[in-house]
Amino acid sequence: MCRKVDKRLVTGLVAERVINLFKVIVCQFFRRREIAKPIILSYRNEESRFDHRKIDRSKLYGKKRRLALDQEGNECQRASLMDDGSLILKSGMTAQGYFTTNDKWIPNKDLIGLDLDGKPLDLKPSTLGVATEMELQEQLEDLADLSVGSIYSLEPIELADETKSLLDSGCVFRFPFNYRADYNEETGYLLKNREGYFALIGNPSTSEWAELEQIAVEDFDENLIEEEDIDFEMF
Repeated sequence: MCRKVDKRLVTGLVAERVINLFKVIVCQFFRRREIAKPIILSYRNEESRFDHRKIDRSKLYGKKRRLALDQEGNECQRASLMDDGSLILKSGMTAQGYFTTNDKWIPNKDLIGLDLDGKPLDLKPSTLGVATEMELQEQLEDLADLSVGSIYSLEPIELADETKSLLDSGCVFRFPFNYRADYNEETGYLLKNREGYFALIGNPSTSEWAELEQIAVEDFDENLIEEEDIDFEMF
């Protein structure tokens, strides 16, 4: 025997679930906004703020991924087997820390950076969400020598008038950049083209020229060249 259900009760339950779902979506949206801090650049005491989105080949051209399937058609997970066969390491396990030569486990939080002389390096904080001073880059040769590691597409939130005018005229700015706290502070270049605003991030590199200590002198026998007649019909 069917029991009658009050339509108002059903409508109220559906509305409550919709409201709760909406709250979850809103919370996740603002949480992402808080995590993705803007790039703040200052020039002559005027700040400019940019939202940023990393550009890679997969976003531009798409990507293909080859999947390994078992006999039942389920996707396989990649893992590594240690040399002694004692442990199976799943993806992500080796990124949590390091083993010393004495087989001692060192987590990432206890690791420090060292320079080439073995001296500890200072940890550089993240520059996201922090006003960072930038300077006008007059010699573009330095930009050509940049070993680019990442490229960001920038969306201006707030753009200073002088900064906008200089970028519109083709000028380039240079600034220090760290996406997250790291021992290596990278170099960023702010520029604009017809597609929009971009930040090129990387490390300066130097090119070493290779040349002979003494220029080789070609010694041709002019008399031999004159005596030899070349008949192109031979070819």
